[in-house]
Amino acid sequence: MALRPGDQIVHKAAWLYYTHGLRQDEIARRLEISRASVAMYLRKARETGIVTIAASTELFASDVLARKLEDRFGLDGVWIADGSAFPDPEAEIPSLAASVFLSMVGSGQRVGVAWGRTVYAIADAMTFADLKDVTVVQLCGNLGAPYSYRPDQCTMEIARRLNAKGLNFYAPLILSTEALATALRAEPVIREQLAGVGECDMALFSVGFADEDAHVVKCGAVTAAELRALRRQGAVGVIAGQMIDADGAPLDCEYNRRCISADLTDFRAIPKRLMVVQEEAKLEPLRAALAGRFATHLVLSRTIAQALIDSPAGQAG
Repeated sequence: MALRPGDQIVHKAAWLYYTHGLRQDEIARRLEISRASVAMYLRKARETGIVTIAASTELFASDVLARKLEDRFGLDGVWIADGSAFPDPEAEIPSLAASVFLSMVGSGQRVGVAWGRTVYAIADAMTFADLKDVTVVQLCGNLGAPYSYRPDQCTMEIARRLNAKGLNFYAPLILSTEALATALRAEPVIREQLAGVGECDMALFSVGFADEDAHVVKCGAVTAAELRALRRQGAVGVIAGQMIDADGAPLDCEYNRRCISADLTDFRAIPKRLMVVQEEAKLEPLRAALAGRFATHLVLSRTIAQALIDSPAGQAG
């Protein structure tokens, strides 16, 4: 079974010390903790058997895999759901991600939230936290059609769970023309909200498919025919409603220019960016998102984590 989010730092300290051979002062700098804390975590790792178990049995295999993913993709934290904690494996990733998210967010912070089925499932699984002066910001425009996990719903549900202020984006995700999108971005309210994305302390998001089952197709933002054309142009994934290519770069396309969403350069400037991937079929868009350095922290299943390690394409971009 995977380590609890609160215990992960013990495993990370042991991994850096015993596997990478870092000194305790180097580990302290890497993890942003005191040297005394490092010594305490290493002692706990020895006393609880983490050092021996992680090296010799399958008990903590998912956590060793998490450390390998951190090393390969330069991530600050990876959590892997191995399907053992819940009778329904689909419920495990949202619950684990909700726990990780709550361990990362603190009072006084500004949190950017994208949208989709995974993000809404995380919100639904999240326990209530009485945080102070937290603002939850919607990262992209909204969807006009009735939809169970619209951007505004994801934002406001997470704000409710955090006892936080919710800041919605009162603009559509996709405009009918580039000229209209350009004019709307110039409106003071919209311009101010887009400019504030880089001021977020943390982001919660997933990466979407760029195929005919994509949320952007189901919600009517783009037609199946338009999506097929975007695939031919190189689209492999969706971040905050925008198309990215296999290298994780925003696709230079008319669709993106009609999109009202966070500038992806500003998005990557957010210090902590928690990406959660629930569907095992998302290997291609996940690779693209990692190549584009969109995530600093990652929650995923053991199956897709192993696929990332095993695949020759699973290298950081």
